[in-house]
Amino acid sequence: MTRVDGTSNPIAPDAFFVPLGLNQAGNETFSTTTRTVSLWAPTMQHGAPPSALIVRALERVSAREDVRVSRVVVELLGPVPIADIEVRSWVERPGKNIELVVAELWADLGNGVERAVARGTAWRLTTADTSHVAYAADEPLKPLSEATPHVWGGSWKSGYLDNMDIRALTEIGGDAEGRVWARPTTTLVLGESMSPLERLFTVADIANGIGAKLDLDRWTFLNTDLTVHIFREPEGEWIGVAAETSTGASGYAMSAGVLHDEHGPVGRIAQTVLVRARP
Repeated sequence: MTRVDGTSNPIAPDAFFVPLGLNQAGNETFSTTTRTVSLWAPTMQHGAPPSALIVRALERVSAREDVRVSRVVVELLGPVPIADIEVRSWVERPGKNIELVVAELWADLGNGVERAVARGTAWRLTTADTSHVAYAADEPLKPLSEATPHVWGGSWKSGYLDNMDIRALTEIGGDAEGRVWARPTTTLVLGESMSPLERLFTVADIANGIGAKLDLDRWTFLNTDLTVHIFREPEGEWIGVAAETSTGASGYAMSAGVLHDEHGPVGRIAQTVLVRARP
């Protein structure tokens, strides 16, 4: 493939994932592009793209018009590789008003070893009109118009971060809670428009980094999961993140924050973080 600038360096397709069709088991498969690459290693994905791909499956499995996703838990079962991904999903607990759905991402790790590399569960609840009692407990973020473009510097470089438009409201890594507006500059699946929740989850996993207080050149801080409670479906292309990470004395931390759209809060996020000093 030739770049538009005339060089022979390859350009990744304009998406985090490219659909490959159904496999023999009838499950969707995708190739992973370098736009997903993590901050921590060029062979692993950042947590946001695979969690968004899981949410895509959680919304679509046995899809119903009368339900919405209210809570998602994503477990990262190890490094999610830059590799072909199979998506498996099912209804774990069916119900008229409340149902639990599950999705897993499977990958070949080499030497014939295939296993789940990420797993997500979601409660889907039936909808009803409660607009007359709608209320948000968290304060809205300052508007996008007050944010300034943020350019990652130093070690903050990766395929994923290079595909995010970040506008900062506070200093990232400063003493206060980190607050930003963010949007992906690529799509989740090539040829598709993102659903509101897919868009939310292409951003949500940055909360750990936005709230970090540790020097990236001296420490690693990888999250093992993310739990997101959603009380209102987000609108628009910008997602706001207000987050802070609390680090304990035994090598692990907790990142917690609030997710927003331009109308106000939409939910809360929590992440478990493994903290280690760099050699």
